Amino acid sequence: MLRELAERTRDRLLQSKGITQLELTNVRSLEVAIEVKQDKLRELNLSLQDVSDIVARNSVELPGGGMKTTSGEILVRVKDRRDLGREFANIPIVTSADGTQLLLEDIAEIKDRFDESDKFTFFNGKPAMSLTIYRVGKETPLTVEAAVIEVLEELRDTMPDGVEFTIWDNRADSFRGRMSLLLKNGALGLLLVFVLLSVFLEMRLAFWVMLGIPISFLGTFLCMSAMDVSLNMITMFAFLIALGIVVDDAIVVGENVYHYHQDGMPFLDAAIKGARQIAIPVTFSILTNIVAFMPLYFVPGSLGKFFMNIPLVVCATFAISLIEALYILPAHLAHQNDKKKPGRLHRLQQRFSNTFTRFIQTKYGPFLDTVLHYRYFTFSIGLVILIVTLGYVKSGRMGFEMFPSVESDIGLCSYQLPYGAPVEKTKAVHDRVIAAGNKIARDIENETGKKLVKGVFSTIGIGRGASGGHTASIEFELLAPDTRPVSTQQFVDRWRVASGKIGGLKTLRFRSSYGGPGGRGESLTVDLSHRDMNVLEQASKDVAARLSEYPMTRDIDDGFTPGKPQIDFSIKPEGRSLGLTSREIARQVRNSYYGSEAIRQQRGRNEIRVRVRLPEAERDTEFSLEEMIVRTPAGTEVSLREVVNVDRGRAYTSIARRDGRRVITVTADVKPRDQVPRMLTVLTEEILPDVMRKHAGLSFSFEGRQADQRESLGGLFAGLKLALVLIYVLLAIPFKSYWQPLIIMVSIPFGVIGAVIGHMILGYSLSLMSLFGIVALSGVVVNDSLVFIDFANQKRREGADMHDAVIAAGVQRFRPIVLTTLTTFCGLMPMILETSRQAKFLIPMAISLGFGILFATGITLLLIPSLILILEDCGKGVKRFLNWLFARDERDNEA
Repeated sequence: MLRELAERTRDRLLQSKGITQLELTNVRSLEVAIEVKQDKLRELNLSLQDVSDIVARNSVELPGGGMKTTSGEILVRVKDRRDLGREFANIPIVTSADGTQLLLEDIAEIKDRFDESDKFTFFNGKPAMSLTIYRVGKETPLTVEAAVIEVLEELRDTMPDGVEFTIWDNRADSFRGRMSLLLKNGALGLLLVFVLLSVFLEMRLAFWVMLGIPISFLGTFLCMSAMDVSLNMITMFAFLIALGIVVDDAIVVGENVYHYHQDGMPFLDAAIKGARQIAIPVTFSILTNIVAFMPLYFVPGSLGKFFMNIPLVVCATFAISLIEALYILPAHLAHQNDKKKPGRLHRLQQRFSNTFTRFIQTKYGPFLDTVLHYRYFTFSIGLVILIVTLGYVKSGRMGFEMFPSVESDIGLCSYQLPYGAPVEKTKAVHDRVIAAGNKIARDIENETGKKLVKGVFSTIGIGRGASGGHTASIEFELLAPDTRPVSTQQFVDRWRVASGKIGGLKTLRFRSSYGGPGGRGESLTVDLSHRDMNVLEQASKDVAARLSEYPMTRDIDDGFTPGKPQIDFSIKPEGRSLGLTSREIARQVRNSYYGSEAIRQQRGRNEIRVRVRLPEAERDTEFSLEEMIVRTPAGTEVSLREVVNVDRGRAYTSIARRDGRRVITVTADVKPRDQVPRMLTVLTEEILPDVMRKHAGLSFSFEGRQADQRESLGGLFAGLKLALVLIYVLLAIPFKSYWQPLIIMVSIPFGVIGAVIGHMILGYSLSLMSLFGIVALSGVVVNDSLVFIDFANQKRREGADMHDAVIAAGVQRFRPIVLTTLTTFCGLMPMILETSRQAKFLIPMAISLGFGILFATGITLLLIPSLILILEDCGKGVKRFLNWLFARDERDNEA
């Protein structure tokens, strides 16, 4: 009945316009089992194959062609098809001379049922069926959820007593929370940016500068459909990244216009001159930003597909912001009213602006002069800090994980018994583990007075990465993080202890978190390979035993599964003398145990198989197998043991090969996850070399998460190299110089210092998301240096020496450099400080960008000027050396 209700629900859900794809999961196939006893077969001188053939001949639906008549064509069809088990009962098996018929129901037991596979699904301890509903195309989790709820409410009253619906593992809740989180952080970041602009610039100017953000975002929204990009968590995060950066070019243009207006120019003239003067460096700074984000587009594998929308959205936003900053913003500023009487807020802003200007001229200017005087010492300090930072990261003390572990709402336990273990034993462990989890849930609820568990969903026969009656998976879904009294990790830790040591298990794993795309899986995965399977099995056990010595490793699996017991037959000479062949014996054994498939046909949406076999009571012991009756071609009967040799062994559950090599995969989890690099070092330098010395010819490779990480990092760093080359080319074009772009690009590695310090301050390990942020940072940090050096070059063209030009550039560009840095950091700050678990996955990238830009500002204002004069000194030194060398040659020639 439950299967029929589930199928009826599935059909009704598919009729809804908001649902496109769903499937009935973890269900057993339907079959019609026709079981005939051996005694009855011998009595009637029939075989199972004979009965199967008779059944197949008596359930037919075939077209017979057609005939053309005066009234039209008439189709001819033989329609004697049987679908339900009871419809097979009246098939005649034997007809006597007097016309008496012996029907199938007289000699066989006919069962319309599920097949004999060991698959069971439970919800809160009761039998259950699960429907998995997918989002397709432009559907969103919210629209799918609404459609499902509407249909379930409609069907709820039509269900029999005791049957109920429960929505399980609802991804719409996560989607709703993430979208709310990003919108909240975006709005807060936008507010902080506006406040900063209002403090540093005139209120009107701040308004027009900030207007570039919604204009750029709106333009990107219009472009997204053309790029086949939807609005989702990743694209929303891309907008959040762009929030503080996208206004940088507008700040530089607006501040330059503001500077000329303060010098007495009318707004129209100030807008024209200010925008024209800064157009080239702003254009190339946007281009470097775009180039810096492009490596994320080329990250390979499934991870690349997940993140490719970030560069698409960010780059489109940058491109539109460039148009807005160079054309729309100056047009707005040119028509400001110079004669408008300033208000109280304007006077307060002017007071702050004048104070800030005095600070630049009286504090920063002289300090920069001192720094330039000790430029070699300044650059040495920066270099030492960079070396120490990189050395600290290289030492592994910070830890590294592919993705931050994000706590799930589901506490998971999965386990495997030895292959071939009876399903009754699997069920016993299943009940014990669930009882332990329920006890812990009750204890926590009694301790805190708050409800913890929504429900318990479990399966037998389908585990994590395995199937069969020896596997099971149990999931406790907890309430939302803001309402549950303890974390999922705390619940799982207590659940693990309460479950105790369960003997006879092959593997036992508990999970409380996931780690990004493809996040579920073991922290360590090692493939061992050897020509000799016995050596390979022993090596895998040795590696697993060594891993178990380390307290940070858990849930270790040596990968070796001995398989089910197997009985092998080979025909005896006596059997051949009776006319039997190996194929004939195999056919009769298969028909008796697996069943002779008489019919395979559709019943509604389901494929039904009709099988004829022996009853279970005659095929459940080795004795019954050996005593099974075999019919010879002459029609005589012998027992199976009389015509075959019997060998006992074990069957391989699977034979894994990678690149043509037979492998065994050893897996282990590492807690905390950021210690995976340290365990990889232990494996590579200690454990595996020892095992390889013990087992000559053994080879290994890291797969799983490590393989994904290698692929992702390889693609990312390849893209970064190309991006750095393109950034250099883009910088060389406006400067018409080979060495000035190198000065600007010096800020890139120093930006890494800020990213690392940010992770240390906030207690985060480095992750792949951190590296994504550092790669994107490489283009953003050069922007301030680009504008700085461009202004210094203008002063040089006006006749100033390099020292004065650098100080003038620092004083003149201090305000826009600080302002662009603060707006970028403040745009990301709400995400950086977010405590929601939904944000934990994205925070490392925001930390790298935010703190990297913050630290790079000091590099731009102090280290870059020092480096400019150091290279100027080097140039002068080379020139003096060449002059001395040429002068000496002239003296030698005169002599």
